[in-house]
Amino acid sequence: MLNIKEDEKLSVLNHSCAHLLAHAVKHLYPEAKFWVGPVIEDGFYYDIDLGDNVVTDEVLTKIEKEMKKISKDNKLIKRLELSKDEALEMFKDDPYKIDLIERMGPDEVISAYQQGDFVDLCRGPHVVSTKLIKYFKLIKFSGAYYKGDSKNKMLQRIYGVCFYNEDDLQNYLNELEDLKLRDHRKIGKDLDIFMVHDLVGKGMPLWLPNGALVRKQLENYIYEKEQKMGYLHVYTPCVGTVDLYKTSGHWDHYKENMFPSMKVDDEEFVLRPMNCPHHMLIYGNTIHSYRELPIRIGEFATDFRYEASGAVKGLERVRCMCQNDAHLFVRPDQIGEEFKKVVSLILDVYNDFGIKNYKFRLSLRDKNDKEKYFDDDEMWNEAENRLREVLNELGCEYTEAIGEAAFYGPKLDVEVKPAIGPEVTLSTCQLDFLLPRRFNLSYVDSDGSKKVPVVLHRAIFGTFDRFTAFILEETKGSLPTWLSPIQVNVIPVNNDYHLDYAKDIEKLLLDNGIRVNLDARSEKLSYKIRESQTKKIPYTLILGNVERDNNTVSYRKFGSEETTTLPKDEFVKYIKNVIDSKKRD
Repeated sequence: MLNIKEDEKLSVLNHSCAHLLAHAVKHLYPEAKFWVGPVIEDGFYYDIDLGDNVVTDEVLTKIEKEMKKISKDNKLIKRLELSKDEALEMFKDDPYKIDLIERMGPDEVISAYQQGDFVDLCRGPHVVSTKLIKYFKLIKFSGAYYKGDSKNKMLQRIYGVCFYNEDDLQNYLNELEDLKLRDHRKIGKDLDIFMVHDLVGKGMPLWLPNGALVRKQLENYIYEKEQKMGYLHVYTPCVGTVDLYKTSGHWDHYKENMFPSMKVDDEEFVLRPMNCPHHMLIYGNTIHSYRELPIRIGEFATDFRYEASGAVKGLERVRCMCQNDAHLFVRPDQIGEEFKKVVSLILDVYNDFGIKNYKFRLSLRDKNDKEKYFDDDEMWNEAENRLREVLNELGCEYTEAIGEAAFYGPKLDVEVKPAIGPEVTLSTCQLDFLLPRRFNLSYVDSDGSKKVPVVLHRAIFGTFDRFTAFILEETKGSLPTWLSPIQVNVIPVNNDYHLDYAKDIEKLLLDNGIRVNLDARSEKLSYKIRESQTKKIPYTLILGNVERDNNTVSYRKFGSEETTTLPKDEFVKYIKNVIDSKKRD
């Protein structure tokens, strides 16, 4: 989708439209006060203090009407340059603008833009006249804390978008409607994938039966791949003592992202935010020879992280998550090969799911930040160079991000562009020389000496939660047959005559491991077929006299009105092949 912020001309137009919005609001609500109105990827917004007035859909309509009136008046837009004293005098009645001005230097030139009877503080640039701001739409509204701080007053944020012609505006609005249909929160509700409830808490999704089926298929898929690569899967507790995380270093470097500790008897526990300390202890439980390495310990592990309430979003950003986690304990000479295998596995998975829009980001330490990162230049230089070498060998294009490494080592993040919103990280692989030392881990080398292993932390799906959200939005909820909670919906034309045959087909499908629903409700046939499409079930079987008498089935694929008839055994063979291929047929 178009990024308006990155388009210079559209960015200027949308910034100008934000001022037009504020102008109209000032006409309608003379006592209104204004904070900031920046351009964003999908248009602009303005944070406004409307006093006791509340924005509603009706209010948005009124504001739009006034904006169109001002636009037609063809007000010239003039740039004003002010001294700090002049600016303070001009905006003396607006405490939000005063706050902005007072934070500027005494010699700083302050600019404002005037159109008719309205002046707004702004660096610019703007279009030359309000007449050019014709094709706009106010999209939505929400609350927003002043300066983003929950301790401050709640302002009202109005979002909008503007284009240079009607066609571009309409096309963009159509895209927005499509994105609404892609929102995994809507899809998750419509398809009974997950739910949230205030009694459970923000960021704590409840996976419903359909969602549990999807998640189980994802677990089975990646488990099979990891098994073939020699991973050893474990189960570990969702809590650990504070001392565990002090030993790992997370207590010092990650405490603000953890839930508060809890006292139980004479021990202090915390909900675990990650699994690496537990896996370190599992490795350390046994004496290992150099011949045993690499040792790959995997787990589908539930973790808890404190996310700000404003950042929580459906399954994409949660406080309770299940990681597709693993820790690879390797000799130094095995780092390159094991890292290469992780990257190859990521690419293999992305190919299976048709994920093409992704990029690699190599996160490195900030050498000047001695508090955030473990202070060992030799360790860091070796780790960072190893990752670079592998990425270059594989021919992977990547960017480097200084200051975004984990406190114990550099990492490779794979970022994807979802259908909705900014880029997110799906997969990650982190190189760690530190934690094995903290847990006194070792292996017996060929000469009988004890050596410290190196650990690769990796998550292919990242979390099952975020990956599911991504796939739901990519597919609009039309999941491939192998992943769909219900693969076949069986509908008898008339229960009095065809239900017994429908039950026979249901049993045949179940016996062949196919997930099936028998719709024996006394609803109209057309209604049941339509609902099957709404639920995005890959295959709908319609069984009447012809099918019963000839031992056949007639099916429709999701999104198609074409009906295909096959002998029942051939249909079973056909759909099992579709499922086994794990491809969209």
